[in-house]
Amino acid sequence: MAKRQHGGAQPGTSLVAEPARCRSRRWPARTLLTLAAGGAVAGAVLTLLPQDAPQRARHRPPAPAPGPQARALTAVTAGIPAALPDLTELITRQEAGVRARPTDARAWAVLGAAYVARARRTADASDLPRAERALATSLKADAAKNTEALAGMTALAGARRDFASAKRYGEQALKLTPKRWSAYPPLIDAYDGLGDYTAARNTLDRLMTLRTAPADRPAVMARASAVYRDRGWREDALAQLTDAAAAAGTPAEQAAYRAGVGQLAWERGELPEALRQFTEALRLDPAEATAGAGRARTLAAQGRTADALTAYRTALSKRPDAEVTLELAELYESLNRAQDAGAQYGLVRERAEKAAGDGVDEELLLGRLEADHGDPQEAVTRLRAEYRRQPGIEVADALGWALHRAGEDEEALKFATTATDRTKGGGVRSSLHAFHRGMIEYRLEKYGSARRHLRDALLVNPAFSPLWASEARAALTDLGDAEDGSLPADAL
Repeated sequence: MAKRQHGGAQPGTSLVAEPARCRSRRWPARTLLTLAAGGAVAGAVLTLLPQDAPQRARHRPPAPAPGPQARALTAVTAGIPAALPDLTELITRQEAGVRARPTDARAWAVLGAAYVARARRTADASDLPRAERALATSLKADAAKNTEALAGMTALAGARRDFASAKRYGEQALKLTPKRWSAYPPLIDAYDGLGDYTAARNTLDRLMTLRTAPADRPAVMARASAVYRDRGWREDALAQLTDAAAAAGTPAEQAAYRAGVGQLAWERGELPEALRQFTEALRLDPAEATAGAGRARTLAAQGRTADALTAYRTALSKRPDAEVTLELAELYESLNRAQDAGAQYGLVRERAEKAAGDGVDEELLLGRLEADHGDPQEAVTRLRAEYRRQPGIEVADALGWALHRAGEDEEALKFATTATDRTKGGGVRSSLHAFHRGMIEYRLEKYGSARRHLRDALLVNPAFSPLWASEARAALTDLGDAEDGSLPADAL
């Protein structure tokens, strides 16, 4: 594979620094003896030379391991995954601290960032208004160069899918601290959400040229992996994330990156590897609910339906995420369990609306729900407005599919093309995006392109959806095989 240049790093190259070579120091072989006055041997004093120092150091007791509050504080301030119990302890301490010192701007900023981190781990958006109040209090106490509060505001806006605000706060934070690596990842996420993929790539290039401490490099590699995935550089993304998991300093961090490796394997249809990675992530951190949802998804794709349903229920009991609830509902529908599916679709709407009440932009999810399981025209209305605000690839794909479901295929193809066009940012090889474009082209009688995209969807991941993979196969059967001369009946 040809090497690509971007900034100072090569894709797929580990960012973990090679250990420095130790320079040997030459010491006299003879041990120096300093004799006490009078020359008596009994009064001899042995003076240790430097070559004995390592032996002495080996007998020093190791430094105590950081406690849960210290671990969470380090993770929160650096933007690294933290264990849920550690976050809870940190929040308890910070709440007591700000009550005792209500004008302590940094204490308020740390509290706000911890609330955001916990909301991401638990999918409980009620932590986000608390985070907003804490961060606003921090900025009120110290508005000048308060990078901790600005970083927290950036993370908060990202958690709410308010990418315009995340960009605004993120750029302010980066301007104040251009050498602070943790200012870059949330800004990259904001650019992605706004569809500004050039800015996202340029920001990653700047991040990759920074000198970072060894403890921070796994998080940098994980962020690089996400950008490489979006560019379609699958192997580079996998190499970075695998290295990140190997170098991670805590079980929670390692579990998060293992779950990411599992997701990359799932997207490629490598189900045994995906299951192995998700299972290992859960062993490292049982609260890593994204791994739990990934494991359920993989079990369903392997046809282990009973195990998949149990895994979905377990994952949702830890993190009642609306998007994962939608996955479970579609699995029930694929099994012809209409009553169970209907109950879960209702729960998707309930959870999304609750999150929206706490300031989260759930229009993308609700638009997808309406397009496939509700009112396609309402989906189009929601997603048009969302695309005007935040024209990212995911929204383009969802809007194109909603237009198709509403019978507006000519316009639908424009958005589906954007979502799969490398020159417009759609470099990621997504089975779902390829399926959507293929079905739209099928309806428009663009049979050659439809066949190509539907084949691509099933080639990338033959089990990409319990509902739509079978529909892709049926459409391909109807289209026939161009190589043996068979064509759909209406093509004649």
